[in-house]
Order: sequence, then structure tokens, then C-alpha cells
Amino acid sequence: MKKNLAKEATSQAVNELKGKQKSEEKAQAALLAEAQSLKAVLEDEKTVVKFTEKVGPDGRTFGSITAKKIADELQKQFAIKVDKRHIILDHQIRAVGSVEVPVKLHKDVQATISLYINQA
Repeated sequence: MKKNLAKEATSQAVNELKGKQKSEEKAQAALLAEAQSLKAVLEDEKTVVKFTEKVGPDGRTFGSITAKKIADELQKQFAIKVDKRHIILDHQIRAVGSVEVPVKLHKDVQATISLYINQA
């Protein structure tokens, strides 16, 4: 108790702790609900992030589609803000066509973004 690492378990301290726990639970529930509504928007068939890239003779794009590019285009095209660190890419996308990319919105919610890479 000298270093204030613990508090005495008075009824006031216990009630204060319970109040903090309830408010944290409410905040977590709100974050979960927000993530689920964002998932519904991202997985809507109208939400397809379109890219136009220059393509070489081998059919691969000159630049690659990164998580940062995907996050920026989501913001530009649909005004949806997703952190680039939550976009899960096994490898950078260099092929033309449709691609599905997973996004971790919450520890319990994962969505899938549809991308379409077009040839310039």
C-alpha cells in the first residue's frame, strides 16, 4: 500500500470499480456494434473498391496494391475510414481482376472488402 499499487477494498472503492467495469463493458459493446455495422457496409455488393493501374505485357501491374492504397481508396470512394493496419494482406496485389481482402474490424468481427483492379 505504500507505493499505491493497491487500494483498500472499502465499499466505496468496490462500487467505484464496478462502475468502471460497467462503463468499459458499455464502451466495448458500442465498439462491437459499430464494427458490425461497418462490416455490413463493407460487405455490401455495391461496395467494390475500384483501382485503375498500368499493366505490363505480362499482365501484372507496375505498382502493387498495398493496404495503405486500399484504405485511401475506401476513404475517397465511400468515405469509410479503415486503419491500414487492420487490412490483412498475405502479399501485395499485382494481378488485374477481382480480389477479396479480409479486414479485422474488431477482435470478434472480420469483414471482407471486394476490390476490382482495372487496366489503365
